[in-house]
Amino acid sequence: MKRKWLAALGALVIGIGMAASGETGMAKEKHKDIVNVSHRGASGYAPEHTLVSYEKGEKMHGDYIEVDLQMTKDGKLIAMHDETVDRTTNGTGRVKDYTLAQIKQLDTGSWFNEAYPQYANPDYEGLKVPTLEEVFQKFGKNAKYYIETKSPDVYPGMEKELLRLVNKYDINKDTLLVQSFSSLSLQKMQQLDPSVKLIQLLSYKSNAVITDAEIAAIKEYAVGVGPNHTYLNQEYVRKVVDSGLEIHPYTVNDKGRMQQLIDWGVTGMFTNFPDQLHEVKKGK
Repeated sequence: MKRKWLAALGALVIGIGMAASGETGMAKEKHKDIVNVSHRGASGYAPEHTLVSYEKGEKMHGDYIEVDLQMTKDGKLIAMHDETVDRTTNGTGRVKDYTLAQIKQLDTGSWFNEAYPQYANPDYEGLKVPTLEEVFQKFGKNAKYYIETKSPDVYPGMEKELLRLVNKYDINKDTLLVQSFSSLSLQKMQQLDPSVKLIQLLSYKSNAVITDAEIAAIKEYAVGVGPNHTYLNQEYVRKVVDSGLEIHPYTVNDKGRMQQLIDWGVTGMFTNFPDQLHEVKKGK
């Protein structure tokens, strides 16, 4: 009788161990699937939206190169977050009032050394603003691109020019994601090329809530949403994921918050520090 009891106890212990190890394995798999988006490149370590920043993001295990688009006076798409050049270059004024040749005269690296002396690098001085075309030329058709149409109402034809370059460089549309706060811009993209996957950006100023009607409307054209992470809660994340949409919050720079969002069930996130998200995914 004692032997039977010991055998049963041993089997129970082994079963618990196997279940625990299975759960750990599942947790690791869950972490592995989290999309790591290098926000404006590895912009915590290098000047945002420069080829250097994008390269650093790739080296730090970022899955996607995120490119914000503005458009010059002569219709060229450039990588820049703001509608004005003031914050990230030594120039002043609106991008739409500059030709590409004029944009190329600007220094888009020195400001970073002044703002973040702990990461300053003399090589950043004199860096140039890249065009989207230069980004595609540098990283190739099989890199994963996460591209935002910024202020599309300011730049008529932005979506058409984006698609022209995507097709010219044979960019892999299976992994390409295009995001925007403008649902009209995304719907325009859908009309121009239904094969491009779209993400609806969202911004919350207080506790995030999304209705079934909002989700249904977004699902008409997009495969996911990108809310700011600050006001997210577990109920919101689960509701979005259960609907079948992806959810990629922005911009998460704290490892504890990264872990919490992963536990809640997000499918990816934006970070200025892709190496840190990589470490969280690896359980470090």
